[in-house]
Amino acid sequence: MGKAFALLSAGLAVLTLFFGLGGYGLIDPDEGRYAEIPREMLETGDFITPRLNYVEYFEKPVLHYWLTAASFAVFGRNEFAARLVPALCALGGAGLVFVLARRNWDRDAGVCAAAILSSGLLWFAIARLNILDMTVSFFITLAVAGFWMACEERVPGESEASGRAEKSRRYLLLFYAGMAFATLTKGLIGVVLPGGIAFWTVVFTRRWGLIRRTLYRPGIVLFFLLTVPWFWAVCAENGDFFHFFFVREHFLRYATSMHDRYEPFWFFLPVLAAGLLPWTGLLPGMFGEMLGAVRRGNGGGRERFSGVLLGLWFAVPFVFFSLSGSKLVPYIVPCLPPLAISGGRLLALMAKGGTKEGKEGGETGSAKEKSRKKSTEKSAGRFVFLNGAVLSLAAAAGVVYPLMDKKAGAELCLYTLPAAASLALFAFCGVFFHRRREYGKMVRVLCVLAFVNAAVFSRGFAFKARLDSCRDLAAAIRERAAPEDIVVSYRDIRQSLAFYLNRRIVLAEVLGELRFGAEQEKDPRWFIGREALEALWSGKKRVFLAADTRETAELSLLLKGNPVIELNRTRNDVLLSNFSNSQTVSE
Repeated sequence: MGKAFALLSAGLAVLTLFFGLGGYGLIDPDEGRYAEIPREMLETGDFITPRLNYVEYFEKPVLHYWLTAASFAVFGRNEFAARLVPALCALGGAGLVFVLARRNWDRDAGVCAAAILSSGLLWFAIARLNILDMTVSFFITLAVAGFWMACEERVPGESEASGRAEKSRRYLLLFYAGMAFATLTKGLIGVVLPGGIAFWTVVFTRRWGLIRRTLYRPGIVLFFLLTVPWFWAVCAENGDFFHFFFVREHFLRYATSMHDRYEPFWFFLPVLAAGLLPWTGLLPGMFGEMLGAVRRGNGGGRERFSGVLLGLWFAVPFVFFSLSGSKLVPYIVPCLPPLAISGGRLLALMAKGGTKEGKEGGETGSAKEKSRKKSTEKSAGRFVFLNGAVLSLAAAAGVVYPLMDKKAGAELCLYTLPAAASLALFAFCGVFFHRRREYGKMVRVLCVLAFVNAAVFSRGFAFKARLDSCRDLAAAIRERAAPEDIVVSYRDIRQSLAFYLNRRIVLAEVLGELRFGAEQEKDPRWFIGREALEALWSGKKRVFLAADTRETAELSLLLKGNPVIELNRTRNDVLLSNFSNSQTVSE
């Protein structure tokens, strides 16, 4: 497809991932949480013990916080800096996918694989949110890439001790470094998933020598050098960290539904189908390409190893999280890179097939090549038909769904209708070029349209932020509040409120994920109940109270002593105060 198209795809990936990254407020609860913890680290100077709303918060390790704090230090405390790390990791993951596909096949496969990954709905969406899943997915991808490059089939007659073999073995440093950084980002899955992929690859390929090869002493030393210092330091400073983090947040969280995130075993199947849009129609071909590689290399060799590894790279995290008692949509992001690599190989083969463009180099290929070309044309037809059906349903849903929402339907149309049109255009172009059998043009056009589709879908972030961000609420408080005034969040932590106000928030009638830290808090002013809230409201200090709009009437009855004055209202929240702006607050 040429270097020009490769550069165009790379430019579109960068533009799609980074353009407007800071143009909407932090979306609570996750983005507010993962921005506030690094902000507090910078404020307190304590980079060992994570804190949220100034109390201990041990649910996740520290690396993502460190990277986000570094971003704040360089670019300032803003939304762009908060989301920069996931966006960079998403771009890095696409780069790794390009390298792996190019090494195993060719540049066209690499370009297509990177385009599929970076324009797919789930990868793109998680890339533009300040949460941990993209960061850990990048490091898991790095680990698997290191294992793959270190353990590729050696040329005949090449001994383990040869210079080339030893040089390739050094890629295992990436394997161990990736696992270490993934562990420091989200815990033990950073070892369990890449280690499981490597283990089962050895079992299914029966290359038992890879066990000894993978147990690379410099890599093992590197892993412990990277992970042990912080875990040692945080355990030394916080005696209760070990039990909370390793027992409660790993084993109990995985084995039980303690966080109320239980979903059925098949939960990730529709998530995967939606997350691959607009490439969902490639999904059967992706699995078929993996199995085909295994069959074609049935006697062993590099192609079979690649097929087995890609299949297990997808299957291990998918099955692992499907068996978990706790499920969230972003958990399967690590499954997407192997699918993109397999899909990239498939698209590259399509681009070389067909009558018009495929015949430019002549028709003198062998019978095997002709058979492969015929098979490729069939796979292109299956992709176009299935993808057209899926995208038609998705586009129809984008038209119908706003009609079912009487409250926000008119506004939703501004976002869903362009998205539906984009999906319909993608499906139409696939059918158009397939009927003309111009598969090279089809692949290039669809790759470009996939990035356009991602850009259209990105407009939805602004809509979501208007629903779930505290940026406007915080702006209304900043206009009125003095340093001695008190800010209270009622029955919801409202994670981004503290970030935008650069101050601690009093939490009333809510503990949530801060329960553990609240139990360590010695000052009773910061976590209060109804009686304490009523006393605070009737006191002499100005109080700004953020609450759900549906609780306004209830609060008017609860709060006595001072009037309940509404200062600001967003779609979901209301800002109340016990003093108007014109009143003088006596100390």
